[in-house]
Amino acid sequence: MAARKKATRKNTTRKKAAPKKTSEAEIQKKVQEVRKRNAKLDALTVDLIKETAKGVHQRINRQGKPDLHFPIRSLKNVSYSQKKGYFEIGRQKKTRTLTVNTVKSFAQTLRMMGLSKEMVESNDFATKRDAYYQSKNWEDARFDEQSESDAVMDDIEAMFSIRGVSREQLRFVPDEHGGAVAGNLVVLDPDRETGEVERIDCTRFGSGAYSIPSTVEHLSFETDAKFILAIETGGIFQRLQSHKFWQSSNCILVSLAGVPTRATRRFIRKLSDECKLPVYAFVDCDPYGISNIYRTLKVGSGNAAHLSQFFCVPQARYLGVTPADIREYDLPTHPLHDVDIKRARDALKNDPFFQAHKPWQKALNDLLKMGVRAEQQALAKWGLNYVIEEYLPRKLANPSQFLP
Repeated sequence: MAARKKATRKNTTRKKAAPKKTSEAEIQKKVQEVRKRNAKLDALTVDLIKETAKGVHQRINRQGKPDLHFPIRSLKNVSYSQKKGYFEIGRQKKTRTLTVNTVKSFAQTLRMMGLSKEMVESNDFATKRDAYYQSKNWEDARFDEQSESDAVMDDIEAMFSIRGVSREQLRFVPDEHGGAVAGNLVVLDPDRETGEVERIDCTRFGSGAYSIPSTVEHLSFETDAKFILAIETGGIFQRLQSHKFWQSSNCILVSLAGVPTRATRRFIRKLSDECKLPVYAFVDCDPYGISNIYRTLKVGSGNAAHLSQFFCVPQARYLGVTPADIREYDLPTHPLHDVDIKRARDALKNDPFFQAHKPWQKALNDLLKMGVRAEQQALAKWGLNYVIEEYLPRKLANPSQFLP
């Protein structure tokens, strides 16, 4: 197809009125609702830990060998239904029975559960690194390497996730924060002790952006935006933010910064659910961007399918860049590497999400036939602001054409 001419149309913007401000009474009502919901989750978490520990104790008193059951976390133990829209963990489980060989890992699991109970009851939290160092007081049950404590924490989370409890509710929070946010959004962030609410206006960070915290359940929102645009690369996010694309298009920009963190996925899901906003993903056209970044955002991943009900965004749609865009916009490309080819073929052969969607099968097969990949920033071939002035407006005019 003939190359597109460089865009010359100016990006005209008009100042938009801020979203209607929530009254103090409404804010306090939201705060109380969040606190009530979190209190119920805290009570459930403590009850589940006590119930599990009680079962172990009773088994020992009956002179039996206690055991714990954990879901197997892999793509082979995952199901996907388009109705629910996310990966679900299957019924396959592994069992950890108390024996001479497992006594240390069994004790470590119980101590980690005990730490979780203490933190819930004292309204505290720990990062993975904190938990590792906390174990140094556990004598023979201490961890020698953080990889060991991480694995036990993942097992506990998987075990309790079946009952609707996530790692954050167990009070283990990620070391990393989430992505960045800019646009027509006010985040209401109550102080965890006083309840005083901070109003964070995401239009007022200048050339910067709001950073998503590691936990987001306490947040609520004010917005009259029309959609959320989730962006893979920092470069494109920065360009759209600095040129206030969020103002001309009345949207909220979220930087994914590669595979989105748990906090970023949860923030987008919560914002989309509560404010009834569609989510459009804008990522590189390569097997990694499609099968890792986008797929993880939308439906979750195989080794973390037990988390999908909390962290995926089933309503997300793939705006681009697509294999068809490479041809239509005559984009500069790079050859697919062997790892790219393997990733695309694995997705087609083994991934329930791609197997359920024929448009995605066609797109991945097209990419393999073309033998190339293209980055978001390849659109700069036609002008530094072509993505703002031409590409995104054309795409957003037809959201029904987005890939599922």
